[in-house]
Amino acid sequence: MEVQVRTITLALLLTACGTNMPAQSPSAPPTRAQVAGSTPISADLDRLQAAASQANLDIAHMRIERWKADGASKQQAQTNADSLQRNLTSALPGLIDGFRAAPQDLSAGFKLYRNLNALYDVLASFTEAAGAFGPRNDYEVLAQQLMVIDSVRRDLGDNLESLALSKQAEVNQLRLQVQSLQQAAAAAAAPPKKVIVDDTEPEKKKTVHKKKPAPAATANGSGSSSQSTSQPSAKSQ
Repeated sequence: MEVQVRTITLALLLTACGTNMPAQSPSAPPTRAQVAGSTPISADLDRLQAAASQANLDIAHMRIERWKADGASKQQAQTNADSLQRNLTSALPGLIDGFRAAPQDLSAGFKLYRNLNALYDVLASFTEAAGAFGPRNDYEVLAQQLMVIDSVRRDLGDNLESLALSKQAEVNQLRLQVQSLQQAAAAAAAPPKKVIVDDTEPEKKKTVHKKKPAPAATANGSGSSSQSTSQPSAKSQ
């Protein structure tokens, strides 16, 4: 019975925490996060992928060396441009594909979300520099892609929050099921209580009567009797 309970418990936990396995049975209705998050996230990932590709092209066409800025500012802008292009072409596409393949995987979602936060911060700083030192067109095209990335980033955060709450509710439900199974197993494994009834009559105790001691003779009585027999009468002399 204990082995069966462990097997059922492991199966329940794998169902709740599996990355590619649905947390509910096929007949159960989908959760609110699954209904509200599956299609919008897929559309957001398409928007993100398109914005990332366009931003990479826009950065590649910029002539940072012609910006109206000092040498240090141009060098910093070029460093940010190189970092952004590496992220947009190498890191971000793999993270998008990973989360697209497993939209219920919290780990894949958080990896993409952290990357988007870092990407947004650097891209926002670079876009401001383009607006301050570069042609107006450079700023405008980057600002459009920045708005898309920011919108997807916010939607992804909301989706992950809803997904985490849904997963937590499922885990709580599984804990209750496991506790019920453990209690049932413990009740089945416990030996039945034995009730012993003693119907034998108790042995009767014998009553022992103590004998009373005989009364002792008084000393005065015996002395007066002997005295009266030993002394002669005065009248006989």
